Formats: sequence, C-alpha cells, structure tokens
Amino acid sequence: MPKKLTEAEMSAADYAFYGLVWAGTTMTERVDKALVKAHDLPVSWFEVMLWLASSPDPVPASVLGNSTLLSRSQVSRVVDALRARGLVARTPSTRDARSVEVSLTPAGREVFAAADATRREALAEDFTDLLDGEDLEALGRVWRKLKAAKAARSAEGA
Repeated sequence: MPKKLTEAEMSAADYAFYGLVWAGTTMTERVDKALVKAHDLPVSWFEVMLWLASSPDPVPASVLGNSTLLSRSQVSRVVDALRARGLVARTPSTRDARSVEVSLTPAGREVFAAADATRREALAEDFTDLLDGEDLEALGRVWRKLKAAKAARSAEGA
C-alpha cells in the first residue's frame, strides 16, 4: 500500500491545495452532520438559506444559482424542498415578470437562526476557537484573491 506523502515531501503549492481540500471537506462534513442531526437540514439547504438570510429583499432564483456552490438545478431542488417545509416562499419578480424571487418565511428565519447557531458551534473547536484574528484575515485574503481571479477570467470570457 502506498504511503501518504508528508508535508516535507510536497511542494508548498501542493500542500496548500491539499489543505484547502481537506479543510473544506472536513468542515463541510462536520457542519452537515450537525445540521442534519439538530434540524434535519442538509448543509446545501443551509447554504441557500444563508444567502436568503443575508439579503433584506427577496433574491431572484437565478442569483441563487450563480451565488451558491450548488448547480442551478440543485438550487431549484433545494428551494422546492425548503418551500415544502414552509421555510421559503417563491413570488413573481417585481422587476422581471419572467422570473421568480425567493425569500425566507418567518418560520424559515427561525430555523435559519437556530441552524446558524448549530453551524457556529460545530465549527468552533476546530476553526473559530482555534484560529486567531490574524489567521482568519489571512484566509480572507486568500479567498478574495481566488475569487477575484475567477471573476477576472469570467469577465474575459464574456
């Protein structure tokens, strides 16, 4: 059986990439498990609710599809499931008669608040309690750089 490479055997770029993948997978699995156990709410549903909770106005469905890490068809299925539970509402867009907007219902806001507390608790021991402000700022700088590069590539292709 092949042995695992150690940090010393990897290039800095490979180790950093592995770290991103490991951290994303580990934290997502931890949050998903906690949210499902406490609220019967998969992390993909929470992600859609997070975007809705962050907006003071209803969000066009197309914006959710472009903003989340989910595909547009996944977003549509998640919105349908959340709607079936009474957590979101779909309304015709006031700006574009061809599209719909999605918003949290009052029950959805309550469930989101409880789920967000669960998410924070699930991440605390191995993320927010472990990392200091400087660490969090460094991660923020990395994400902003990666997102800006992606946006620039997208703009070039447009």
